[in-house]
Amino acid sequence: MPAVSGIDWAAEWHDVRIADEHSGQLLVERRFAHDEAGIGALIELLIAHRVARVAIERPEGLLVGRLLAAGIRLLAIHPNQVAAARDRFRAAAGKSDRFDAFVICELCRTDHHRFAALAPSSDETIALQALVRTREDLVAVRVHLANQLRAQLDCFWPGAKLIFADADSPIALAFLARYPSPEAARGLGPKRLAAFLARNAYSGRRPAGELLDRLRSAPLAAIGELEHEARHNTITGLVAALTPIVAQISLLTSQIAGAIRAHPDGPIFLSLFRDPKSIVCAAGLLAEIGDNRARYPSSDSLAADAGQAPVAKESGKRRHASFRWACDKRLRNHFGVLADSTRHWHPWAHDVYTRATTRGCEHPHATRVLGRAWTRVIWRC
Repeated sequence: MPAVSGIDWAAEWHDVRIADEHSGQLLVERRFAHDEAGIGALIELLIAHRVARVAIERPEGLLVGRLLAAGIRLLAIHPNQVAAARDRFRAAAGKSDRFDAFVICELCRTDHHRFAALAPSSDETIALQALVRTREDLVAVRVHLANQLRAQLDCFWPGAKLIFADADSPIALAFLARYPSPEAARGLGPKRLAAFLARNAYSGRRPAGELLDRLRSAPLAAIGELEHEARHNTITGLVAALTPIVAQISLLTSQIAGAIRAHPDGPIFLSLFRDPKSIVCAAGLLAEIGDNRARYPSSDSLAADAGQAPVAKESGKRRHASFRWACDKRLRNHFGVLADSTRHWHPWAHDVYTRATTRGCEHPHATRVLGRAWTRVIWRC
C-alpha cells in the first residue's frame, strides 16, 4: 500500500514517521543518526515502504540532496507553516521532535496538494550558487571587519582612513600593514610614498604629494602608551584578517564570471545589465532562481519568493497590503539591485519606476514595483 513520510531534520539526527497514505495509520517511527550509515538506512526504509512522497522543513542540504538523488519525491514545507499546523493536532502546547515529524507527515498526507514538489537545479547551477553565496557571506564579513577598522582609525589615526578612498581596499590594507601607526609613518615622504604606490600597483589618479597631504592634515589623537600599543595591535589584527578575505572575494568574483558565462542560461541573465562586467548580480539571480522551469509555475510564485509581491490582508471593510518578510532574502536583494540599476538607463524600467513614484510610491516601494515587473519578464525566459 502507498505510504507517505515526514522528516523532522536536525544536525545530529532525524526523526522519521511513515504512515499509510489513506488511513494515516502509523507504519514506522524511527530516529536515524546524521551519518553515512544512518542516512543510508533512512533511504532504504523509505524505498522498502514504497513511500510516494516525503515532506521536510528545508529545501536544500545534504539530506535533501541524498533523498533527491535516490529518486524520492520531496515536499519542502516552510517552518512557519509547520508551526501554524501544530495546534491542529494538540490541545496543550507540548512539542517534541517526534511530534513535529507527525505534524509534517500529516501535512504531507492531507495537504500535499498545497505544497510544490522540489524541482532540483542542474549541477552547473548548484555550483554557481555555492560560489555566489560564499562570496556574499565573505562580503558581509568584510563589511563588518572594515567598519571595525574604520572605527579604530577614527580613534587612533584618522589620516590613514582618509589617504585612500576605502579603508578595506587592497592598497589601503597594504599601507596599514606597512605603516600601522603614526610613528611608523613619521619618516614617510613623497618619494617613499610614490615608491610604495608603485610596488603595490596603485590604480588611483592622485599623486603621492596629495595623498601625503591627506595623511598629514588629519588630527592627531592624544593617547597613552598602553592605549597606543593596544590600538596598534588591534589595527594589525584587523588588517591581517581583512587581507585574505579581500583576496578571496576577488578570486571568487573571477570564478563566478567564468561559471555564469559557461552556463546555458548565462546569456539570458547577463543581458539584463548594460555593463558586460556586471556579473555578480546576474549570477545571483540565476543561482537563486535556478534553471528548472518547473520550480515556479507562475510569475506570481516567483514574485512572492523574491519578496517583490506584497502580502494582502483583508478583514471586513479593512483592506491593506504589507511588506513580505517570508521570502528568499538573497533573491530579494538581487532583484532590488536589478531594479535600481535598470531604472537609470532602461527606457521601459524607467517608465515603470516613474509611474510608480507618480502614484505616490516612495523609492523602496517603487523599486519593488519594478522588481515585480522584472519577475514577469524573467519568468517568461
